[in-house]
Amino acid sequence: MAAGKKAKKPQSVNLAVNRKATHDYTILEKFEAGIELLGTEVKVLRNGEGGLMGAWCKIDEAGQLWLMQVRIPPYAFGNRFNHSELRQRRLLMHRAEILRLRQKVDQKGLSLIPLRLYLSPRGKVKVELALCQGKNQYDRRETIKRREADRAAARAVRVYR
Repeated sequence: MAAGKKAKKPQSVNLAVNRKATHDYTILEKFEAGIELLGTEVKVLRNGEGGLMGAWCKIDEAGQLWLMQVRIPPYAFGNRFNHSELRQRRLLMHRAEILRLRQKVDQKGLSLIPLRLYLSPRGKVKVELALCQGKNQYDRRETIKRREADRAAARAVRVYR
């Protein structure tokens, strides 16, 4: 490599994004998890289909992390090997991390919400989870007001430059 040039870091590709999560929840902490998928599900996600609206995660009694209510439509060419659209999908994390998440969710009444499904630079499908606290209606309004004020201030600075 030539002197002074940096190698480009491979980027991850978003497959599905939960835009409503930042509106409905206050995000406290983010985590990365692998996901156990079938071959037809990966093909559908790579085609840009699939959604995270209304998706959530649960930790069962056996200490496994599950992704619930994720819509991945059946693959058009999947024939009899196709998957069901709303099946539960297991998430892959270290056991110690899952136990730590379980303690936080049980004690403080927080939720685990998937923010996005993405393709890692190595070609694996990953999930970005967030430990979230639900917002009240007035909190949502306050967030919108703050965002609009920031945009107006940015526009005013651009006009005067």
